Amino acid sequence: MRLGCHCHPCPSFTPTMSTRKSTKLRIPHSQEDCELVGILEQLTPTESTQGTKIALILHGTMGHKDYLFQKRLALRFPMDSFRFDFRGNHESGGKRKQSGFAKDVEDLVTVVSYLRNAYGYEIDVVVGHSRGSVAGMYWLCTSEEGQRAHGMINVSGRYRMHRIYDAAETYKEQWDAKGYYERTVTVARQAIVERIYPEDLEEFSQWNTAIVWDKFPAQIDVLTMHGLADKTVPAYDAIIYSRALGARTPGTHSLHLIEEADHNFTNRQDEVVDCILEWWDGIGQGRLKTGILMTGVRGKL
Repeated sequence: MRLGCHCHPCPSFTPTMSTRKSTKLRIPHSQEDCELVGILEQLTPTESTQGTKIALILHGTMGHKDYLFQKRLALRFPMDSFRFDFRGNHESGGKRKQSGFAKDVEDLVTVVSYLRNAYGYEIDVVVGHSRGSVAGMYWLCTSEEGQRAHGMINVSGRYRMHRIYDAAETYKEQWDAKGYYERTVTVARQAIVERIYPEDLEEFSQWNTAIVWDKFPAQIDVLTMHGLADKTVPAYDAIIYSRALGARTPGTHSLHLIEEADHNFTNRQDEVVDCILEWWDGIGQGRLKTGILMTGVRGKL
C-alpha cells in the first residue's frame, strides 16, 4: 500500500495545541544496563494507540533529541512521533562510542520493541540527521518492522564512510603523543570530553552503507536533504543516495539541496522543517516523483 492512502494520518490534519501531549519516556535497554530517554509526542492522547503509525526522529553525532530541527519537526509533524537520545548521549545512560553504529541500531531495536509492546505503535516514518540517518537506513534494511515502513527522511547522511579520514590529520599529533585525540564539545549546554582512537576511525570507515542498494525496502518514499556548504559530510554523498534509492518502485526518492547550508543547517532549521512538511504533503496528494523535490513547481529564485 502506498503512503498517502488511508494507511496514515492525512497530512493536512493539524491538532490543536490543547490536544497534543508530550511525555518523557525512560526505556530499559535490552542489551545494556541503562535507560534510553526520549519524548513521545501524541496528537490525540486520549485515543488508543494500538496500530497507530508513528515517526522516529534520530539525532546525529554528539547531538540529542531536542537539538537542530528535531523538536521543531516533532511539534509540527502531523503524526505521533518519538525522539530519543542514543546511549551515552545527553539523558540516556550507557557509554557512547565514536564508531558505534551497531550499538545505535541496537538502541533502535530496543525503542521500536518498547513502542510496539507498550503502546501498539507501528513505525511508519524514520527521520535521521547525519549519523542518525545512517543508523536509521540500516535498521530499515535489516528489520522486519522496517519492511513495513513507508517513509525515510535522510538529512546530511554520510555514504562514503572512508571520508571520515579527511579529519585524520587533525588527530595525528595527539594520536602520536597519547594514543587518542581528545576534544571538548558542548551538548545541551554541557561540556563533554570525547576521546577518539585510531581504531574508532577504522571501524567507522568499514560500516556498510552500501546495503541500501540491494536491501532498502522498495515501497519506502525517501527525502534526502543536504547543505551544499556541508564541511562534515560532502554534499556528493546525497547524490550517491539518490542513485542508490532512485530506481526503486513504487517508492520514490526526492532530493533537496540547500545552498550555503552547513552540516547542521545553522540558522536554517525552520527551512528544513518546511521542506519536510512540503514533501509529506506531496506524498499525501500522491504527486511525488523520483527526482529533485517539487520539480516543475516555480518558487522563489
